[in-house]
Formats: sequence, structure tokens, C-alpha cells
Amino acid sequence: MKNFAARRKFDSFGKPSSRRLLPVLIIIAVCGVYSCKNRQTASEPAPSVIEQHAAPEPTRAEPTRAEQVMNALLEAYPDQIEKVEFRNDDWALLMRGMWYYYAEGRLLPENLLENAEKYRAVLFYRYPAELPAWSEQSPEGSARIRNIIRNSGNNRNQNTLRRSSYFMDALWQAHNHAEASNNIRTINFLGKPARVHHLILEKLTLVEARIMAAAGTDPLVQAWINDISVAESWAWRNIANSQARSYHSYGIALDLLPRSLGNKQVYWLWTSQHRENWWEVSYNDRYHPPAAVISAFEAYGFIWGGKWFLFDAMHFEYRPEVLILNGLPPAR
Repeated sequence: MKNFAARRKFDSFGKPSSRRLLPVLIIIAVCGVYSCKNRQTASEPAPSVIEQHAAPEPTRAEPTRAEQVMNALLEAYPDQIEKVEFRNDDWALLMRGMWYYYAEGRLLPENLLENAEKYRAVLFYRYPAELPAWSEQSPEGSARIRNIIRNSGNNRNQNTLRRSSYFMDALWQAHNHAEASNNIRTINFLGKPARVHHLILEKLTLVEARIMAAAGTDPLVQAWINDISVAESWAWRNIANSQARSYHSYGIALDLLPRSLGNKQVYWLWTSQHRENWWEVSYNDRYHPPAAVISAFEAYGFIWGGKWFLFDAMHFEYRPEVLILNGLPPAR
């Protein structure tokens, strides 16, 4: 008994027993792991309390076509359009105290939204940076195009839906002939008189300066200028074979006709009078202004009708919103 008691005393105060050593070893191991982890992550900053608890930033959905169009209009016409916002479940813009709603492209004032189905949309179409490469249509392709044109009506008066002109009428303050006439000014453009809306006078001055600069180094541009017969501009009328108002009615379109077309085709409608498959006319057989002229107009917000399927290669019109929508913002 004495020896047993002495051994327990030695275990208590001398060399510890295995049962007493186990908890100590666990504590040491835990501390060691913690210390090792701290050493491994010492170079990494600890996340702040805000970072640990902040909600992830929501990803913004891609803008709808309606939002894109309305913002492009705001960018194109900042002096006329006050603001754009989402209201009454649609995108709308405020211009001269009146709200115009996207309405699936119709751009209608609020009082006409109930009858929106009676109107066609305003065209905000694809406009390429370069003239698309020419490719000859196969017989099947021509037949398909002919069928599409037949169904849509080559005579565009067959379309009973009226294109909404309310926004454009308000934008250019041209609700009728008299109002439109009050905004028209006569200028000399490339040596020819032209009647245009006063709000595009500065743009046309810049276009002319750029063309004249190009003419100084490019004989083709100078020859094109010398060959201009007339600059047809403001005229209160509808688009040919259509119930839609022409952009000539607003004084924002120019037709630059040469003295001679040299057997070239310039306008699809004229060509269609003597050639059924007018879309098969190659670029080589169409009248085109020099590339420097086209780029000069585009640089200041004008589009060229030669890039349209229904080609009108003498035609330029001021549509900066179309260029913006196609990633081709004009110069300011």
C-alpha cells in the first residue's frame, strides 16, 4: 500500500501519467494547427465585416429595344428632348411638354395609345458601316424576294396601316405644310440652292467643308461635285407609292442628282419600271457617289440610301439616331 501510494504521488507531482497528458496534447495540437493556419494566411488580408455581409451586386439586364431607341433619340436630339424614363409600363420621352411612348416602335403620344394597333412603327433599321459585299442571287433567292415583295405590296399604298408621324411632326415642328415651311431656309450647298430645316444648317455646313477638303486631294470627288445637276430638298409630300410622309417634308433630306447617270441605276422604284428583278442590279451598274462623300455625310448624322435594300443612291437624310443604334455615333 505504501509503495502504491508513493507511485501515485510521484505520478501526480513528477512525471505525469498518460491519462493526465492526453488533454494537454490535444490543446497543444489545436493551438499548433491554429498557429500554422495563421502563418499560411498572414499575407492575405482578412475580409472586413462589410465584405463578409454585403449582398452581391445585381447584374443589370441588357437594355430592351425600347430603351435603346429612346436613349438613342435623346442622344441624337438633346436640344429637343428633355428626358427619357420608364413610365406606365413602357419607355417614354418628354419633348416640349408632351410624353411620347415607344409603343412597339410607334412613338405615340399618350392619348393615342389605346389605338396603337392602327399605326405602323417608325423604322429604326440596321445600317451597316460599310456597303455590304455584293452577292448574286440564286434563282431560288430571287423567287423568295419576289414573293416577299408581292406579299408586302410593291405598291406601298396597299398597306392600310398608317406610319405614325406624331413624333417626327413634333420633333421638326412640321404638323402641316404651313408650319413646316416656317422652319425652312434656303442655302447654297456645293454650288446648288437647297431648302432645308434650319436645325440642320450647321450640320450641312460641316458636311460641305469635309467634302470640299476631300475634293482638294481626290479628283473623283471634284468631278462628282462638278456633275451635280440639282439638290432636291424640302417638298411637302409622301414617300413614292406610300401613305407615309417623306423625310423631305421635314426638310432633312437631300437628293443629289447628277447631270447624267451614264446608264447607271440610282433608285429602285425607277429601275422596277423596266426591270422586274431590280434587286439583281449589281453595284457596278448602280450610280454611287464617291466614298469620301458618303463618309462626310455619315460623320455628321446623315444616312445614305444606297445602303438600303430599296436602294436610293442619290438620297441622304438626317437620322443620327439610326447611326447611334448601329454603333456609328456621328461627330458632335
